[in-house]
Amino acid sequence: MELVIVGSLALDTIEAPAGRVENEVGGSATYASLAASYFTKPGLVGIVGTDFPPEQKKAFEAHGINLAGMQIAEGKTFRWGGRYSPHLDQRETLFTELNVFEKFSPELPESFQSAPYVLLANIQPDLQHHVLDQIVGKPFVAVDTMNLWINTALESLKRLLHRTDLLIVNDEEAKMLTGETGYGAAARALQNMGPRWLVIKKGQHGALLFGPDEAVFSAPALVYSRVTDPTGAGDAFAGGMLGYLAQTGDTGFATLRRAVVHGSVMSSFAIEDFSATGLLSLKSSALENRYAKFQEIANF
Repeated sequence: MELVIVGSLALDTIEAPAGRVENEVGGSATYASLAASYFTKPGLVGIVGTDFPPEQKKAFEAHGINLAGMQIAEGKTFRWGGRYSPHLDQRETLFTELNVFEKFSPELPESFQSAPYVLLANIQPDLQHHVLDQIVGKPFVAVDTMNLWINTALESLKRLLHRTDLLIVNDEEAKMLTGETGYGAAARALQNMGPRWLVIKKGQHGALLFGPDEAVFSAPALVYSRVTDPTGAGDAFAGGMLGYLAQTGDTGFATLRRAVVHGSVMSSFAIEDFSATGLLSLKSSALENRYAKFQEIANF
């Protein structure tokens, strides 16, 4: 087991200009694990209810995702509903039903505990701490978070950053955590909190990678031909990035730069269809072609 991914598993109802879907598989662990599965065979840790569709579980297994860490609890799966604005730049939460996720306590199977790469996808920081307490050795730990935890669990999140190798946030979250408006100043402040590496996602404007010794890499964004549902874009980015790192077994600056681009590639596929559909049936040739397009944008 090279990579363990811990996060939420959900059934989403999404309304967007392109249409509406109901009870489609979602959650941070879903998008991240599917994206990572194109580079390695990740282990997934999460919780679902007895109503979780069997075909979704089979889809995970078909992608080589190890489900030994998936808990099935009596009750309903976490459900979330959201509506996007006409230009997809704003999202309204219609409902949140935590259900079995409310009492989720992530437990790592023994075969997961010594994984060299760990992605703590977007869940409550105390749960992320609980995962790290079960880890054997010193893996490369990547953490994703969101504005909710910055507002409600800041001290726990700050303690977590001291246990983090790579922090992945968007530009708004970086400013919330540091109070800094400039990317460089925000990056220095965040790295002083613990992470050796930092990615600041800028949405349609790409992503910035910051490393030790003032190392910086600016990754471009693809001018997408079709944006249908941006719900899992950030989770797919994180999964693609960590999947690539686990495949290479390296965490040097050059490899991390390529990992950021691979994360951007997976994110670009995730947004082209509703829920996780865009990540379920990719061909290796499509991944290679999309990666080449990013290279064309970055070179002149």
